[in-house]
Amino acid sequence: MEIKLLGPLTAHDQGVSVVPSAAKPRQILALLALQAEHVVTVPTLMAEIWGERIPRSASTTLQTYILQLRRKIAATPAGEAAHGAKDILVTQFGGYLLRVQPGQIDVQEFEQLVVDGRLAYDATDYRTASRLLGKALALWQGPALVDVRTGSMLELEVLRLEENRMAALERRIDADLRLGRHAEVVPELRVLTARHPMHERFCAQLMLALHRSGGSWRALEAYQRLRGALVSELGLEPSASLRQLHHAVLSGDTALDQQTAGVY
Repeated sequence: MEIKLLGPLTAHDQGVSVVPSAAKPRQILALLALQAEHVVTVPTLMAEIWGERIPRSASTTLQTYILQLRRKIAATPAGEAAHGAKDILVTQFGGYLLRVQPGQIDVQEFEQLVVDGRLAYDATDYRTASRLLGKALALWQGPALVDVRTGSMLELEVLRLEENRMAALERRIDADLRLGRHAEVVPELRVLTARHPMHERFCAQLMLALHRSGGSWRALEAYQRLRGALVSELGLEPSASLRQLHHAVLSGDTALDQQTAGVY
């Protein structure tokens, strides 16, 4: 069974979908998949589905949702195998567990690629780091669980995944800057800074890429745009590190031209 969570929720076994159309069973499947091979307790599932207003019939209703999911799984080649759907969606003491084979969930693949990419970056193997992190980011087909109603548990998971995605993107761009791909990343960074006008890291990366591409005045413009957004929206000045980068560009600091120099 292949399960994708980085975008619309999909789960297929040899072309047969196991994703239910009803909202609450979809939530259960998504949460079980995110915690694959780990027990998700009944109280956790109830909190995800009903929040603080858990009905008296919650236990029976939850069992009905689990049964619906098992019926979907039973209709697939995996579910029709010798042991059936109960060995895939397993009842454990106090909860349920979704059993999957390694490499079948895109979130797991993403997280492993990010770990490997960070290790390569720390080892100064920037080419490998860029490739691995780029491969990880390519797994995303839109916002995580974009078509799933999220309760308190899934909201936290989606937030965690999005933060990991942003961190991986920042690190991949850092690797590209280390490799001298300054002009190549400028268009991407222009889009990112437009979408995230108060994101200092993207601004710093854009400033460095523009400066090294012969556009120092454009780098100074990028700084002023971010400063204007911070002052008008939050009443804050840019961080000391970004002000230092601005001063270095303004003064023509030759240290910025060295490919070994990272983003401030």
